[in-house]
Amino acid sequence: MKILYRIYQICIALPIFLVITILTALITIVGSLVGGAHTWGYYPGKIWSQLTCYLLLLPVKVTGRKKLLKKTSYVFVPNHQGAFDIFLIYGFLGRNFKWLMKQSLRKIPIVGKACESAGHIFVDRSNPSKTIATFRQAEASLKDGVSLVVFPEGSRSLTGKLGHFKKGAFQVADELQLCVVPVTISGSFEIMPRTSKWVHRNAMTLTIHDPIPPQGKGPDNVQALMKASYEAVESALPEKYK
Repeated sequence: MKILYRIYQICIALPIFLVITILTALITIVGSLVGGAHTWGYYPGKIWSQLTCYLLLLPVKVTGRKKLLKKTSYVFVPNHQGAFDIFLIYGFLGRNFKWLMKQSLRKIPIVGKACESAGHIFVDRSNPSKTIATFRQAEASLKDGVSLVVFPEGSRSLTGKLGHFKKGAFQVADELQLCVVPVTISGSFEIMPRTSKWVHRNAMTLTIHDPIPPQGKGPDNVQALMKASYEAVESALPEKYK
């Protein structure tokens, strides 16, 4: 079965994936210019992500969506197990959002331009003034229920285990006084870990935890949000990844 699945990846899934990726990027760029980034920056990517998971025959389970209020903006903080975390969040979170992403991703041909057109927020940590500009861009974007998604570990895990959280996402939540929503991704590491070039069939689960409201404002609130989010994300992981 493994050999047949790899043949399917090369001969069928990969060509289709490349075509729909280019089409999605072009639709996002043009649509965002003409019709607005909130709509065209989200829905084409959502459909692309769902099609990718269906194309590669990957089962997906989502729990906890009912914990979220409609037309409410949140800062979502999922763990980062593997490459398919992107498809799982974009396709199945069920909320219009912007990514907080590294500046280096802007350089990816076509895709980087699509992300920029969609209004996703690129982080520039080169000096404090640019960090403040990131907060202001986030504040302008997170309206009418549009949320923010940040991987607080910063990069994919090498082992599948939950890594240390960085402060960036929680500083944004503190600055804008938004609830943080911890999200646990499970199963993505088995599909395509950081060191793999092949996709392996496995089910993925997205667990949405209770929103955590701010408790005041400042460094103490940032630390409290970070600690509570880490504990929530960890609670839904298999024992071997805690």
